[in-house]
Amino acid sequence: MSSQFQITMDFKQNLRQMEQLFQPQLNYDLISRKFKIAGRSACFYMIDGLNKDDLLEKIMECLFAVTPQQMPDNAQKFSEQIIPYGEIDLLQTSGELSVSLLSGVPILLIDGYTQALAIDFRTYPSRSIEEPSKDKVLRGPKDGFVETIVFNTALIRRRIRSTDLVMEITSAGKSSHTDIVLSYMGSRVDRHFLDNVRKRISEISADALTMNCESLAEALCPHHWINPFPKYKYTERPDTAASAILEGSIVLLIDNSPSAIILPTTLFELTEEANDYYLPPITGTYLRLSRFLVNLTALLLTPTWLLFLQNPQWLPDALSFIQIKDAVHVPVLLQLLILEFAIDGMKLAALNTPEMLSTPLSVIAGIVLGDFASQSGWFNPETMLYMAFVAIANYSQASYELGYALKFMRIILLAATGFFGVYGYALGILLCIAVIAGNKTLSGIGYLYPLIPFHGKELLRRLFRVSLNDVS
Repeated sequence: MSSQFQITMDFKQNLRQMEQLFQPQLNYDLISRKFKIAGRSACFYMIDGLNKDDLLEKIMECLFAVTPQQMPDNAQKFSEQIIPYGEIDLLQTSGELSVSLLSGVPILLIDGYTQALAIDFRTYPSRSIEEPSKDKVLRGPKDGFVETIVFNTALIRRRIRSTDLVMEITSAGKSSHTDIVLSYMGSRVDRHFLDNVRKRISEISADALTMNCESLAEALCPHHWINPFPKYKYTERPDTAASAILEGSIVLLIDNSPSAIILPTTLFELTEEANDYYLPPITGTYLRLSRFLVNLTALLLTPTWLLFLQNPQWLPDALSFIQIKDAVHVPVLLQLLILEFAIDGMKLAALNTPEMLSTPLSVIAGIVLGDFASQSGWFNPETMLYMAFVAIANYSQASYELGYALKFMRIILLAATGFFGVYGYALGILLCIAVIAGNKTLSGIGYLYPLIPFHGKELLRRLFRVSLNDVS
């Protein structure tokens, strides 16, 4: 690419520099169209497929209707007097031209003007707005975020009709210049935290946010990958994002991503779902407490069962049925660990299986693992039962990251219990508590807030779904 340049009065020089920078002769989708405006040479640069053809036609009609007497003497007056459509920016440097044109904004060069006109009438290819496949609700709206950032901001604007709502745009990535929108309520957001988020985004040195949300998340919080518990809450639901904004959180929208990032996020917020609020308070509270209990059980069930198998004398008579009755050909610890990885293997297989084959193959896989595997002697039925519960329990909450964090803690707890017995079990529990309590949100507050540090009123609100009329 050529060196940096600025738009000058010399139109031919400007064209040469633009062709060296953008190379339209090599890029078939980059169109340069030369024509005359009131006798002056002009040239349109645009990306094919990213513009509204009907608006382009109307703009061209306005340009061809200009007479020499009506022709303004600078680009500012031209944008005010001649072009009636679109958002217009005046650009002068090659850096500004590159970001605008490669984002899909057409660029107009006119002989005698020292600034180029960026006329925004772009449109992006996008899929229709539909309910997310992950964050589904029994009641409530069935819309979800898509890959076009303008549509996503509109979905939030539709829900929060307040002048206090701010949609602040920036970008990151040296090559990608990916658009990022910081959405927040100006009077409710933590200003110090907002400045910190702005600073972190401005300091991102990555060449491109190739994986969108995940790339941004890792860039915002580098060197903290050892702790598996997520620092962010992802959502594809506009109502969830709008609710978080109204509570004072910051929502990050990334172009080309159908997911939004909610900051800051605690463990209690990760386990909340939209279904809690689309059902009556008592039902929402039951679902929320059930979700906590199911996730806790999924973490402790198999390690606790393994501990009781090692120490059958601790079992009361009422629980004696949990002991394995059949012969054990493979150590129970090894059975549990094999099934932990086998479940992930089935998830990956289901993810890559063509949709028309996913149902029959899932049935076959269930039969093979559930029946033949136990008959062959590899797995005992009790092991299959408890691991089936764990596999299902992982889907009781919407966060993939939290599900895998609990899985990693469970594997560590299983290994510690299997090798060191009750002492390993106790140390494993302490390690899990330390990992969770030692995690910090991006804003610096405790991951277990409002439990640690303790805030009684907020803790009750996180555990029990109050009436929406009681929420200020």
